[in-house]
This record gives sequence, C-alpha cells and structure tokens, in this order.
Amino acid sequence: MEQFIEFVINHPLHVGALAALAGALAFTEMRKGGQSVSTAELTGLVNRDLGVVLDAREKADFAKGHIVNAINIPFTKIKERATELDKYREQTIIVVDAMGQHSGSVVKELKAAGFTQVVRLSGGMNSWTSDSLPVVKK
Repeated sequence: MEQFIEFVINHPLHVGALAALAGALAFTEMRKGGQSVSTAELTGLVNRDLGVVLDAREKADFAKGHIVNAINIPFTKIKERATELDKYREQTIIVVDAMGQHSGSVVKELKAAGFTQVVRLSGGMNSWTSDSLPVVKK
C-alpha cells in the first residue's frame, strides 16, 4: 500500500489521466444502455400492467428459465422482429438478458424503432435468479 501511495505522489499526471479515462468510460457505458430498473421495480411495473418483459436471450437459454409471461426475441434478431412489439407501445418494455451485457444495445435498437418507454433490468436474469424470484421453464 505504501508503494501505491508513493506511486500516486510521484506520478500525479498519470494517475489523474487514468482516473479521467476510467470516469469517461463509466459515463459512456452507463449512457449507452439507457435507464435500468431493479428487480423490485420490474415486478411493480408488470403487476400494475404497465410493463412487458422482453427476454433478449437465445431460445435455448429462454427455455431453461425465464420471467413469467416474458416475450422472447433474441438480441441478434431484434431489428427484424421489433414489429412484434407494436401492440405494447403504450407500455414500458423491460429488456432482460443473461447478465446485462446485451440489453443496452437492444434498448438502443428499440428506441431507434420508435419505442419511447424502454428500460433494462440491471444485472439481467442473473440478478433476477440471485434475488430468488420465480422463473418459468419451457
């Protein structure tokens, strides 16, 4: 730890540049994915009929377990199949994937297609199952 402090003192420009770059990276990554919701917020939206869950995982992963009444459109096919969600334009679409790695790009794609109320589940199905919430196997 002493060597780290000594390094920081001896190289303030390098450490400052690293901190600035890390901050800029975090900022752009957070903006890219759009707004995220927690598992509790997702449950509230769905229970009040204000939200629809879009599972962006592949069909095999979806079949192993998914959120009740989720619609499965793999993230690789979202451009071609976005019209399937037209009847849900008045509701919030909550995008769920495995761990949150692809949901940001799906949100961006849906917003480009004209959907205004699109959010993503923070942490994806990983956070849903770690909170011991129910899944349906198909």
